[in-house]
Amino acid sequence: MADMQEARNDAVTPYKDAPTRTITAGGVTFAYRDLGPRTGTPVIFLNHLSAVLENWDPRVVDGIAAHRRVITFDNRGVGASTGSTPRTIQEMARDAVTFIRALGLEQVDLHGFSMGGMIAQVIAQTDPRLVRKLILTGTGPAGGDGIKNVTALAHLDTVRALFTLQDPKQFLFFTRTADGRRAGKEFLARLKERTAERDRAISLIAYNNQLKAIHRWGLEQPHDVSLIHHPVLVANGESDRMVPSKNSADLARRLPNAELVIYPDAGHGGIFQYHDQFVTTANEFLDRQEARDAVGA
Repeated sequence: MADMQEARNDAVTPYKDAPTRTITAGGVTFAYRDLGPRTGTPVIFLNHLSAVLENWDPRVVDGIAAHRRVITFDNRGVGASTGSTPRTIQEMARDAVTFIRALGLEQVDLHGFSMGGMIAQVIAQTDPRLVRKLILTGTGPAGGDGIKNVTALAHLDTVRALFTLQDPKQFLFFTRTADGRRAGKEFLARLKERTAERDRAISLIAYNNQLKAIHRWGLEQPHDVSLIHHPVLVANGESDRMVPSKNSADLARRLPNAELVIYPDAGHGGIFQYHDQFVTTANEFLDRQEARDAVGA
């Protein structure tokens, strides 16, 4: 595993070949991958329940890294990162900020998928000047409708997958239509494109702690997200079972500077099913020059 070092400016390494690096901060050694040109604002990817570095769709990572720096990482206690996984979203957000600041970054864009989107919302509120723009995908606000049911749903679909010899993400991320099933199989195949130096799977203890954190998030009193003045892109499939799609609409309505994209015949993994469209939309959103500083005085 390579230590922290600068990538060459004249080459964009595909995600499947990007070296895994480490950096230690706050008593935690974080595993991460860093790719894309060293221009503009870096995009930090915040991962979903049970996910490690291998769970990001390489089409999404590579599509955004073709234009800007992208950093994916394992938060505390996940995959190859050390420490114990927190049981609250707020603690996960603090760890993510520790990692970002350890890299010497003064301002970043955040792409948070599912649980990662919850973490991103907290960071935008606790460290607003660290954030330029937010992309919130397959996620919902604190106290959002149905979020407290993620544990039961994850257990149910894991059992379904075991009985049918499938990956649980086929049920959790995609619809059961013909297009949804096909998109799920294609997504799962892409996750296997990296063959060398693959990340460690999440431990059962870390997974259970994440479930507890999401459950608590679902039981929290709603946060005042109107205080998040950053530009925000909210995206989801129209039939998200894990974090019901109405939460995306709710977020976009309550955030003062948000836009919403909903993909048809798609579930929780809508951005992976529609990866080409999502990458185009995300890059256009990140490229856009705002009329004023979103966090400004």
